[in-house]
Amino acid sequence: MLVDLWAPWCGPCRRLGPIIDELARDFAGRAVITKINVDQNKKIPGRYRVQSIPTILIFHNGELKKTLVGLQRKETLADILTQLHANK
Repeated sequence: MLVDLWAPWCGPCRRLGPIIDELARDFAGRAVITKINVDQNKKIPGRYRVQSIPTILIFHNGELKKTLVGLQRKETLADILTQLHANK
């Protein structure tokens, strides 16, 4: 599972949005990919001590495996998801 924590006023978040959308299409049926607006849901960022956005949380089998902060390349995220999927 990949969770994108973002806000509409965040420039890097808006740039990352289309990348997350592409990943969701590319990994359909293999990974859950979702976005959480931190202005509308303050519990999740607090729970994971998120202090900057965009932040990407990557889970595998319910366990947080990786936290990435800032704009990320699609290839970087795809590689992480592919590697975790291979380790099922």
